[in-house]
Amino acid sequence: MVDAGLGLRYLPCMDNVDLQVMRQVVAWQASGHRVVLGTITRTWGSAPRPPGSSVAIRDDGLVAGSVSGGCIEDDLVDKARGGVLAAGVPQVVRYGIDADAAHRFGLPCGGLIELVMEPVQPITRLPELLERLTRGERVQRHLTLATGAVTLQDGGTTDELTLTDTTLTTHHGPSWRLLLIGAGQMTQYLAQMAQALGYQVLVCDPREEYATGFDVPGATLLRTMPDDTVTALLPDGHTAIIALTHDPKLDDLALLEALKSPAFYVGAIGSRLNQSKRKQRLKEHFDLTDEQLARLHGPVGLKNGARTPPEIAVSILAELTAVRYGFRVPEPVPVQPQVAVEAGCVAAA
Repeated sequence: MVDAGLGLRYLPCMDNVDLQVMRQVVAWQASGHRVVLGTITRTWGSAPRPPGSSVAIRDDGLVAGSVSGGCIEDDLVDKARGGVLAAGVPQVVRYGIDADAAHRFGLPCGGLIELVMEPVQPITRLPELLERLTRGERVQRHLTLATGAVTLQDGGTTDELTLTDTTLTTHHGPSWRLLLIGAGQMTQYLAQMAQALGYQVLVCDPREEYATGFDVPGATLLRTMPDDTVTALLPDGHTAIIALTHDPKLDDLALLEALKSPAFYVGAIGSRLNQSKRKQRLKEHFDLTDEQLARLHGPVGLKNGARTPPEIAVSILAELTAVRYGFRVPEPVPVQPQVAVEAGCVAAA
């Protein structure tokens, strides 16, 4: 997909499993069925799906989505038919906890899956939520447990699900965006792998010789100047921006705008020497503070000895994952002396 314009705060994103579940719920309701929507709120031990994952159960037992890989869905069908639909209000259900229950439901001993099961009604406001998600908005959904009533608010910069005695709060919409400056070979691998990790991938390169041959299904190619692209993107706390061209005329101005933004990750390819020169340029020629410059990740990626483009792509995405979840990975200690490779741009001395 090629986009030559700048109206791109949130481009249409690919469906994920839980969005597909919501679409199925709305379709089932339109055909006259009653539906229960289940949302994982907490897991202990090993669990097939994380908190926030959803499953829908129709009044005739048909299931959309999954919260356990099939271990507890049959019991959820029984609960939906005999309890939640009859009661008409949300219920909190738990599976696992003790060894007997864990064995029965295929969970590790001591494991726990906790869900909120809510009967879908007009006050659930799923059609409105889907409409807003289709427009590319981020939305906070607040479910009142006592009544099943839902309020929708603009989403913030967090994805944290919260369950209190009175309210379940979930977050929906485009979550993670990755803007790559440069459409070279490295970008081909990064764009493919990043989509598998749930990123909406945008690639910016105004250079004809690189952009012409770029073709990664699902990634959007932008032909605008990188600094204009970053500005138009309106980066937020779910945005990562990585400069990959080695060309200061393209990378530096994009990094200038990125480092001033709330983007959760800003990185640039290059050796430690090149990174030092880049930071010096940015400090001398632009009004970036030391604190803003300290946000620049470079050499980009975890230092794991990566040398080939696909290996470096793995190291970059590993670092993005660590930053997303609040982890700092220390410098590794090689088990044997290694030669720093400037061409690798990740582990160069």
